[in-house]
Amino acid sequence: MDFTFTEEQQAAAEAARGVFAGVAPDAVPSPALTRGAVADDFDRALWTRLASADLLSLLLDEEFGGAGLDAIALCLVLREASKVLARVPLLESSAAAAALQAYGGPELKSSLLARAGRGEIVLTVAANGRTGHDPAELAVTARQNDTAGATGATGTGDDHGAGGPGEPGVGEWVLDGVQTMVPWAYDADFVVVPARTGDDRSVLAVVARGHEGVVLAEQISTTGERLGELRLESARITDRDVITADGAWEWLRALLTTGTCAQALGLGERVLTMTGEYAGKREQFGHPIATFQAVAVQAADRYIDLRAMEVTLWQAAWRIASGAPGALPASGDVAVAKIWASEGVRRVVQTAQHLHGGFGADVDYPLHRYHAWAKHLELSLGPAAAHEEALGDLLAAHPLG
Repeated sequence: MDFTFTEEQQAAAEAARGVFAGVAPDAVPSPALTRGAVADDFDRALWTRLASADLLSLLLDEEFGGAGLDAIALCLVLREASKVLARVPLLESSAAAAALQAYGGPELKSSLLARAGRGEIVLTVAANGRTGHDPAELAVTARQNDTAGATGATGTGDDHGAGGPGEPGVGEWVLDGVQTMVPWAYDADFVVVPARTGDDRSVLAVVARGHEGVVLAEQISTTGERLGELRLESARITDRDVITADGAWEWLRALLTTGTCAQALGLGERVLTMTGEYAGKREQFGHPIATFQAVAVQAADRYIDLRAMEVTLWQAAWRIASGAPGALPASGDVAVAKIWASEGVRRVVQTAQHLHGGFGADVDYPLHRYHAWAKHLELSLGPAAAHEEALGDLLAAHPLG
């Protein structure tokens, strides 16, 4: 298997390194010292620089001002972003735009994609369900009024609603339910919300943040970032803003999960580098602790974790980008990557804290912030156990050998 990156993918990674070179991980208050959210907004200045470097439109086609690259390129950029704990909705906005491009109707795409690629609007995804443990598509119900007809229930989101206020109109959907831990919910202009129809199909609704029937309640993550509990109370959405194509939500969730794995990899690599630099300088008994066998073995184990995280990440990203068949569906490779990412990033930061000793808990040193972000990434979109269960189901349905 050849994981050699193309020139375009390498160029995207190089551009990302240039943009993130000046980002300081402790540029905002520490979550350990801040009551409530560490900031009211994401890093808008960095967002503008990402747009100027064409890194917000990587996955978009040329007609929308994009580079037409793939999930691998996005993961390379996300890997660099997480090394500096970049406070931007790069994963969520990029993945949402890619899903709209792949599955949305022409009007939806023309109204949002070019603006998202230029950074003029921000997209996010409600992907954690009602509690963070149940499937996100089951947390919200979506129904059409009866006069919309069968074609409206199975289209791709090109029709317009025609109903008056107070009741659903033709081509209109009504959403009810709760999604928890929506990232950047207070900062995004539109939220992509998976929902379930009465005939047990998954759809994606593109909902404006200030839309009637949309209520946000503040939640705070372990990183100190402000999340949102999204409540939909009979929110009426026109048909053009609902994607009903088969597989749209599954594809978007796979891309989000794989992107999260890329973030975990970049964070883990930076933490291990920090640990190596510290262990090479910190002396005990007249010698750097990096020369002690017990320290070297622990660091080597974490290096092995990172390499396993890396190879499973690129396997998953390649399956998403290429659509190549395999012994299991692509969701199997995504599950394996998330299992390694969740377990690996946790072990890396725990070992780093141990080898740093008390210095690792010093709030003037960035390691505690990396630890908080690692815990968030470990549990985002399901911890390792949830993906192990999903992988088991896939193996039962697709016996190998």
